Amino acid sequence: MKKLALLFAGLSLMVATTSCKDDEETVQEFSIVGTWKPVAEVRTEVDLDGVGVSDQINYTTCQQQSTWVFADNSSGKRTDKDEAGNPLVCSTINQRNFSYSYNKSDKNFEIKYQGTVVTQKGKIVDLTAETMNLKIEDNVDPTVYKATTYTFKRVAQ
Repeated sequence: MKKLALLFAGLSLMVATTSCKDDEETVQEFSIVGTWKPVAEVRTEVDLDGVGVSDQINYTTCQQQSTWVFADNSSGKRTDKDEAGNPLVCSTINQRNFSYSYNKSDKNFEIKYQGTVVTQKGKIVDLTAETMNLKIEDNVDPTVYKATTYTFKRVAQ
């Protein structure tokens, strides 16, 4: 009977110590899969002397009707809208299919538009359930650092 009591006490102690809340916080990961609308972009250029400029471009209501769709299978479709015509009407001005890769651990992102040879590389700078900041770097001219950071809002499905 003593052995049974000791066994029960040992098991109770083990359960009590293992059921304590962990002090480590788990970082919630969000998926880029879904439909996103662009709301703004920041274009940055810095030359070799360290002289730089950044311009923020806030999209119009029409431009915010554009969409970037990221599918589960690493494919997507970008639809750009802007005012065109006379009188001006919000219209689709460009549609492009693409493939993409995204590495969650280092946040690296790569996109390749259908019909092009060169891929665009960058990082997901910030990703929440509702917003995403995607920075694409332009490495064409090695004497000037160029990057465009797009700010997106998730479109509710």
